[in-house]
Amino acid sequence: MEDDIDKQRLLGGQPAYTTADPETASMTSDLQHKQRYERLLRRAKTEDLSEVSGIGCLYQCGVDKFGRPVIIFIGKWFKFSEINLDKALLYLIHLLDPLVRGDYVIIYFHTITATENHPSLAWIRQVYDALEYKYKKNLKAFYIVHPTLWTKIMTWWFTTFMAPQIKHKVHSVPGVEYLYDIIDPDQLEIPAYITEHDMTINGLRYYKPGSAAS
Repeated sequence: MEDDIDKQRLLGGQPAYTTADPETASMTSDLQHKQRYERLLRRAKTEDLSEVSGIGCLYQCGVDKFGRPVIIFIGKWFKFSEINLDKALLYLIHLLDPLVRGDYVIIYFHTITATENHPSLAWIRQVYDALEYKYKKNLKAFYIVHPTLWTKIMTWWFTTFMAPQIKHKVHSVPGVEYLYDIIDPDQLEIPAYITEHDMTINGLRYYKPGSAAS
């Protein structure tokens, strides 16, 4: 089916489903998206992804206070210009696919990152578009810790123009302790440099219950 569509495009025509009624076109598009994700999932289960998993920038870390799995993303350890982005997407799917069948939470630590750690907006969109609906539906919160002007601009642009349906789920917090509103400290395993930097800029015991930023 995909070969036929490609041939029609090469000949300057439109795929058959684009001239059909909107409902049929939507169903065909959804089917193609599902098939593409299933191909990615098969690859994620069979290919060697150790070069990405070994970096340690993405991992599951306990559960929040509602029992939902928490996914940690360490921005400083993600070298966008050096990492194999294809395998990075596969590893994301390999790790998250079993977890996103139910509610889950993501915490992104932007602590002491540099330009080399910043993924492009185009790649973020590519990843977002590749994932199934369950990823968006069951994501209950996405926390950005130690945000900067870059994260604020990127977040605003992405959630305004590309993914408005998750805009209300994205929260920026200025310090680690604000996360304690949603996850117990003993459930939060993060690199020591993040804790040290947090103490440097925020001090000690600045957390007050119910004071998480949004």
